[in-house]
Amino acid sequence: MSETSGDVFGGDDIPRRLPRLHEATLADIPAQVGLFPLSGALLLPWGKLPLNVFEPRYIALIEDALAGNRLIGMVQPRDEADDEPAPPLYQVGCLGRITAFTERADGTFAITLSGVARFRILRESDGPRGYRIANIDASGYAADLTELEPAPIDRDRLIESLKRYFAAHQLRTSWTVIEQMEDDTLLVVLPMLVPFSADEKQALLEADTIDARAEVLFTLLEEDVDPDDDDDYEE
Repeated sequence: MSETSGDVFGGDDIPRRLPRLHEATLADIPAQVGLFPLSGALLLPWGKLPLNVFEPRYIALIEDALAGNRLIGMVQPRDEADDEPAPPLYQVGCLGRITAFTERADGTFAITLSGVARFRILRESDGPRGYRIANIDASGYAADLTELEPAPIDRDRLIESLKRYFAAHQLRTSWTVIEQMEDDTLLVVLPMLVPFSADEKQALLEADTIDARAEVLFTLLEEDVDPDDDDDYEE
């Protein structure tokens, strides 16, 4: 290959259609986004959320996102038991960028969303392809776009509280993996991993700062758990 053709096809100056995931700024966040309402599915900035997509309207949402900026708005319905086609939603959600996807032979998708930034819903409308569309404002969450700083948390307290919570709820996990995570990673992974209620997950999402999220997490892990219970957990 000639030097010229190498410059044309392999140069670093070829402009990207989308910014690298964590080089995004507020200017890269659209004013309007398709919504994926799903109770109990928490996506946080810098987190990753796998999803199976099989409803026709949400298949259409994924197709449209892949053809555009690859962003969708994850948001929870206010009532977990509400099975209406368009239930009322919480006003704060999180933008997720599709960073991996598989289209199955039956037309359904398996995708991975990477959390970009939280947003507030300003108003909603019905989209032409069956899914809900919202005008959003992410300006109040600009800090979500910057790399997380390690939070000064009481790590021993967090791990012990988590173990008691898992024992009380008869849950299992790999403690070796959790104990190897950095503090800031724990504060993204644990709120998404632990099966809190939709209201509790929303409280974690809406915490103003990562330090505030840590306090909410401690509260949720420690309430209704007897500290004198035996620590009967799996390693």
